[in-house]
Amino acid sequence: MSLRLPDSDAPESPDGRRHAPSAERNAEAILAVLQAEAPKGRLLEIASGTGQHAARFARALPALDWQPSDLDPGNLRSIAAWRAHAAAPNLRAPIVLDAARPGWSADHRADAILIVNLLHLIPEPAAATVLAEAAAALLPCGRLFLYGPFLRDGRATSEGDAAFDASLRAQDPDVGYKDSRWVEERLAAAGLVSRWTSMPANNLMLVARRT
Repeated sequence: MSLRLPDSDAPESPDGRRHAPSAERNAEAILAVLQAEAPKGRLLEIASGTGQHAARFARALPALDWQPSDLDPGNLRSIAAWRAHAAAPNLRAPIVLDAARPGWSADHRADAILIVNLLHLIPEPAAATVLAEAAAALLPCGRLFLYGPFLRDGRATSEGDAAFDASLRAQDPDVGYKDSRWVEERLAAAGLVSRWTSMPANNLMLVARRT
């Protein structure tokens, strides 16, 4: 079944930049966490989407060598267009990366990894692989930043979240919100300790590091 994503119809500028409303709404809150807690060095952004975050965050965080990635060719074109528009010297050209493929971490070590609004759009086995590989890709003092909507104790905590989760599962029963405790357990098994921060619109940001 083809999953229809919330920003799949994001409008496109003449230069190829796609504009996702959700990326505009959550950018400031995510950036605030990165400014406070991201280490210096190489940051790998997984599933960079339109590229709006990469362009905005790379400009605001010049100490980070920002590497965007995605699997969707349409997204890769948009990311490249946003990179050209931003003209940030620390923003690299996007790379093709299937974060649900076992073993990718060996070739993509990083001081920080950012994942925004991905886990609820992929099946649980794929999400488990993403988390395990992201943990393996982190350098010893690295940080994993994971943002999105999550279940708490197996339940959605707002009517909006419950409705969105139900709409995702109606399109594809294998996808949907993951539970925050399930995420913590996967990362703990990979040697990371996690801390959650409440974010706007009932989302959460997890910051994880090695124990």
